[in-house]
Amino acid sequence: MQPSTALHQHPDRVLLHNEVHARPPEALATPLAITHVVMLADAAGRAASRAHLAALLRDHHQPLPDDHTTHLRASLGPLRLRWELHTEFVTWTFMLPMTAPPAAERVADSATAEVPRDWLAALPGQCLSHLNLWVLSARDGEVEALARHWLHEDPQVGSSVAGGLAEVYTDFTIHADGSSRMLLRVGSLSTRRLGRLVQRLLEIETYRMVAMLGLPAARRASAVLASAEGELAALAEAIRSADRDAEPALLDRLTRLAGQVESQHAATHSRFSASGAYFELMDSRIADIAEVRRAGLQTIAEFMDRRLTPARKTCEWAVRRQDALSQRVSRISNLLRTRVEIEQQQSSQALLATMNTRQDLQLKLQSTVEGLSVAAITYYIVGLVSYLAKGAQKLGWPWSAESTAALAIPLVAGSVWWSLRQLHRRMFSH
Repeated sequence: MQPSTALHQHPDRVLLHNEVHARPPEALATPLAITHVVMLADAAGRAASRAHLAALLRDHHQPLPDDHTTHLRASLGPLRLRWELHTEFVTWTFMLPMTAPPAAERVADSATAEVPRDWLAALPGQCLSHLNLWVLSARDGEVEALARHWLHEDPQVGSSVAGGLAEVYTDFTIHADGSSRMLLRVGSLSTRRLGRLVQRLLEIETYRMVAMLGLPAARRASAVLASAEGELAALAEAIRSADRDAEPALLDRLTRLAGQVESQHAATHSRFSASGAYFELMDSRIADIAEVRRAGLQTIAEFMDRRLTPARKTCEWAVRRQDALSQRVSRISNLLRTRVEIEQQQSSQALLATMNTRQDLQLKLQSTVEGLSVAAITYYIVGLVSYLAKGAQKLGWPWSAESTAALAIPLVAGSVWWSLRQLHRRMFSH
């Protein structure tokens, strides 16, 4: 068999092939403290994030990331770091083994206890999510008691996951230290399955927050859309009763409104599309953890459905309003342009009728002038013939000058008229 290296390779083959291995979960063991931070960043912020990561790795004598690195894992003593670069945000996940069983009276330390304070505070970007997750085994104390002390009672969310082999508790609340909290009790779950479960839980929180970025944009768009809809309604009424002189001004107003609507649509379309995609990813991750209800508690899926559906529908409704408004503006613009074009055609027809009338008058006048021209030319030519006849009588011309002129008039007039007609035909035939 001929080796594949002999084939001409697609430039992105390796990248596409390795995508199935991108950001794989890693094996985890209990007890474990995890801190997951999501920093919203633009292109410059993402580049600064890579440099910030390199500074930490350099301090621990670790290999530095290159300019094409999008995800990285590193062991910094007992601390494990996972860094991931996404399209519009960067995630930092710190994992630290817990050395002592947690006590209900005091919230356990987060994984960032081993991270330099100044370095952590200088993470590039804006913090969108900060989650502390503690992964405990069934023998690490009563997790239910920890949940009652560490989490707010309302709204507390909990369920059995991973086919009943684990339990998760959270309250989706930002606590006094600026972080949200989640507890995961693990039974007989393998380290690999635990790694996948933890990754799914972190992704649920990440995608929930990034998806919600569409809500402020939808609220801002709602005010703009309400104003534009009012303006469009006023324009439609004005167009209905406007006369011909007011139409150019109305068309200018409508064009400006169309520009405003399209500009606002372009500014928010990518945000709403991204939010829709992140909501779908969140739904997929919730389905992956296979929740089973626990008595007296909402599941994560139920909580998300009840609390996020209004925000989700607001974003979807903003998209539909934008599309509907854009279509209405387009329809009214087409109607007004059609009305203007019809009036222009009517004006053109009236102008053509006037031009035809004028042309008829010009032709009649031209005919009159041609008749006068024939008479004038005939008069002068006959006068010349009369003078010639007078001179010719001395040479033996038998007719008098008057008789010769009288006989020449019809011949001269006919010749002049025929010559003018021929000239007229030659001029208008080209």
